[in-house]
Amino acid sequence: MLFANPHTKHLAMVLVCLMMLACQQQTEEKKPTHPSIPKDEVLLSPNSPKRSYIQEAIVELSVRPLLDPVTGNVVYDETRTVRVSSPISGRVTGQIARLGSYYKAGQALAILDSPDLGQAQSDYVKALADQNLAERTFKRQQELFEHGVAARKDFDQAQDDLQRAKGETERARLKLANLGVKGINSGNQFALLAPISGEVTERNINPGMEVRPDLPAPLFVLSDLSHLWVLMDIFEKDIGLIRLGQQVSVKVQAYPDQNFPGTVDFISRVVDENTRTVKVRCVLPNPQKKLLPAMYAMVEILSGPKDQGIVIPLNSLFTEGESDWVFVALDDYHYLKRPVKVGLRLKDKAVITDGLKPGERLVVHGALLLRTEEDAEQDGNGETNQ
Repeated sequence: MLFANPHTKHLAMVLVCLMMLACQQQTEEKKPTHPSIPKDEVLLSPNSPKRSYIQEAIVELSVRPLLDPVTGNVVYDETRTVRVSSPISGRVTGQIARLGSYYKAGQALAILDSPDLGQAQSDYVKALADQNLAERTFKRQQELFEHGVAARKDFDQAQDDLQRAKGETERARLKLANLGVKGINSGNQFALLAPISGEVTERNINPGMEVRPDLPAPLFVLSDLSHLWVLMDIFEKDIGLIRLGQQVSVKVQAYPDQNFPGTVDFISRVVDENTRTVKVRCVLPNPQKKLLPAMYAMVEILSGPKDQGIVIPLNSLFTEGESDWVFVALDDYHYLKRPVKVGLRLKDKAVITDGLKPGERLVVHGALLLRTEEDAEQDGNGETNQ
């Protein structure tokens, strides 16, 4: 544009400068002012969507873990488990115990028709009869000997026959006793009795089946499932952390949010040369019978009840430089970044030796999100500066 008058040109330039100055003032008036946030602190605005991703927990003292959870197997408590086989040959004729049912000691698990039982009872009856005859013979020979009528050798023979008859009777009685038979019963019916009280967890018997004492598999497995064992392999480098009576915490996949307490009651004195591990057994109470034999388990070895510390989730930590850091809550959605010292770092948790106190509010989920927010604030591009 051309200005014929120099005064007009000067006036136009003044107007342009005034307009630019007015725009700059308007821009500065629109820029909001925010309180200054100290270093290592993060403040989320009330409308920040990041609030929903932040989770906090109160820091508490708990029993310190000693090492990472160890895989284990839930098995029968062999002191409360029996595998029942038939002590005699026979054919299954009566009702058979149902799988999963509870039976008291002495209850019949199955009824067999056994000719061998009939033979054993017959032998006992015959032995009793022979003993009675031998007793009468001995008394008669004793009277004759005392009156000088019978010879000494006849008296000695009668005494010897009586001892033999008593021995045979006792042998026949013990055979019946080993079969669980008391007295003489008519017929060949043999009741296979439960030796202990427990649940039928396995059954390898069917109606009409011919059973023998030498069958490879037991007919029944009975177990008191209110007590189980957990077997685990501990590496030899960690075996020094395990002691008898030590408490453990067991988890299984069926109940991922529940811990089952147990106690170490056996530590093997032999190291497996191939795996360099030592067998450790724990007693596991199971009053609600939620746990089942053959379940896989994760076993956490605990220190003594008085050996407590601050244990936090591993995702609460983040690394910056050569230090570990956490966020603690100062107020509602106002957080402070703080360095901490880690004593033991496990797969999913960490033991803190310095930097946290019981009662503080720790960010257990969203720490990295707050770390990003802190960087944005320092750069002037965070949510609080928008």
